Amino acid sequence: MEAIRVGFVGNPNCGKTTLFNAYTGANLKVANWPGVTVEKMEGETSYKGQKIKLIDMPGIYSLTSYSMEEKVSRRCIMEQEVDVIINIVDASALERNLYLTMQLLEMGKPVVLALNMMDIVEERGMEIDLHRLPEMLGGIPVVPVSARKRSGLDVLMHAAVHHYEEKHRADVVHYQENIEEKISLLERILKEQYKITENVRWHAIKLLEQDEEICRKFPVNAAEFLERSYEKDIINQKYDYIEEIIEDTLFYKSEKEAFTDKVDQVLTHPVWGMPIFFAVMAIVFFLTFFVGDTLKGGFEIVLDSASAGTTQALTYLKVAPWMISLVVDGIIAGVGGILTFLPNIFILFLALAFLEDSGYMARVAFVMDGLMGRLGLSGKAFLPMVLGFGCTVPAVMASRTLEKEADRRRTIWITPFMSCSARLPIYVLFADMFFGKYAMLAAFSMYFLGMLTAIVTALVLHRLETHTEHHTLLIELPEYKAPNARTIAVYVWEKVKDYLTKAGTTIFIASIIIWFLLNFGMHGMVGEVTESFGAVLGHWMEPVLAPAGLGMWQIGVALISGISAKEVVVSSFCVLFGISNVNSASGMAALTQQLAQVGFGPLNAYSMMVFCLLYVPCAATIGAIRKETRSMKFTLKMMIFQLLVAWTAAVLVYQVGNLFF
Repeated sequence: MEAIRVGFVGNPNCGKTTLFNAYTGANLKVANWPGVTVEKMEGETSYKGQKIKLIDMPGIYSLTSYSMEEKVSRRCIMEQEVDVIINIVDASALERNLYLTMQLLEMGKPVVLALNMMDIVEERGMEIDLHRLPEMLGGIPVVPVSARKRSGLDVLMHAAVHHYEEKHRADVVHYQENIEEKISLLERILKEQYKITENVRWHAIKLLEQDEEICRKFPVNAAEFLERSYEKDIINQKYDYIEEIIEDTLFYKSEKEAFTDKVDQVLTHPVWGMPIFFAVMAIVFFLTFFVGDTLKGGFEIVLDSASAGTTQALTYLKVAPWMISLVVDGIIAGVGGILTFLPNIFILFLALAFLEDSGYMARVAFVMDGLMGRLGLSGKAFLPMVLGFGCTVPAVMASRTLEKEADRRRTIWITPFMSCSARLPIYVLFADMFFGKYAMLAAFSMYFLGMLTAIVTALVLHRLETHTEHHTLLIELPEYKAPNARTIAVYVWEKVKDYLTKAGTTIFIASIIIWFLLNFGMHGMVGEVTESFGAVLGHWMEPVLAPAGLGMWQIGVALISGISAKEVVVSSFCVLFGISNVNSASGMAALTQQLAQVGFGPLNAYSMMVFCLLYVPCAATIGAIRKETRSMKFTLKMMIFQLLVAWTAAVLVYQVGNLFF
């Protein structure tokens, strides 16, 4: 029996991927960010013996084909890759979601409407008339489901299979008479001139909208009635009909809207919106330091015990001294030093997950739209930048949500300046060692400096452009809601798991490599670290780093190792200076003493933090940039540029600082 191809289509954040996972068991990313699913995903399921191939398409707001996601989804539907469409909508935001539904119905495919998040609708005291809604949508099946509670799944798949067998198509929006006349005329031309038999009405409507792709594929000589684009007219009339649907089918929504509007008057205020955002981020990093530092004491005790216990056990077993050094001074010191920062990382991701799931992060892009517009970018470009506070790799991938290739490249160019969580251990270490009660302020300044560098870079790139465009921000502002505990738990666990995985793989390998660099030289194993390969490599870098106050061979080695993963800079210091637990009070005191002997003080530490903030991103990010831009030349230019920016900024900090301190 041939499999039925079912396409999952819906707005970002509608729970589409969660529903896909419920059917297929696939472990795909689920997050409250537009553009997370940027490529179509495929899986398989079955219903009463009927094989079903599921295709999860990118989250989109329309089929207008402006963004990469819209192009992928539209192409998938147009090229007959799906037999039936399941349009997943957020039932708590029905009005916004139905615009895409109207467009899907015009494409001539069987459509089933899945009303997801019905549990949220009930929690908010709203009601949807499930009898009247299908009637106003041309008789298509409307099935209430809850992806996270896995309810309504069998009914939905039954509706999809049955609807496919019936080949039911609905045409619900009838435009004003003058537009309908033009559609009819274009339909006749398309049938006669291009022999089109499938989706003729949809093609005619797209010609009226002067859709670039359709006009190029089916050029029509009809200048007498295509004197202008009718896109706005068609959009407005679609929304007029959507308003009728909402008025007839949705009840008790006004109270929730009133609450959201009142909060937005403050959080999206043109003057206070941006200061509020910076205040929120300051609170996040206060919690990251204050609460995180309180919790990490337990990790320090465990690490000290593990180090001492391993040394005793290996000595008792008469293991060779070099092997004991590798395990204790290399692996445990490197990997363990990173694990002690886990409480700080956990608090950071917990706070960011809370902000995302509450609906606040979408407001950040709206608030920043004015500033981003002056930089030649849409406020939507700020979403990848904010995402970069967590990890730069998905932030670079999120640039796909931008419509123009030039915008995507400029966003990718500046996104690595956002201070990812991997840099946090560096800030925590040096801030705690050298800035005492001002540690939080010193670390927070890195996030502000990263944003400032990104803004200045974007401004320069904008000024160098030969042409400028006006960018209009179209972004969902979801209603505020109490964050879901399960959603937050999944988000935080995924981030912590990635951190632990990196500690067990990348940092583990890097710690071993650094140990070998420090313990072997031209003539084999060395007794003095100054004779090692690492010392030779570091000495080559000393003259370059000296103007920035970083003229120590150990720092050169640590910075090179940090390209594998930024956390490795900290683990490298543990190995380079022979400290088993650099994050403990005794470990920091020992490291501070060793650094002080060569004149390394607070100014050098701040210069080090600035350099680590701005220099080339980790290997995973470099790979992501190469993949997204499909250009090694662009990637290498970015790396060289970031190195120059990092070196220049660090030199300025150190040299100017020396004039005052």
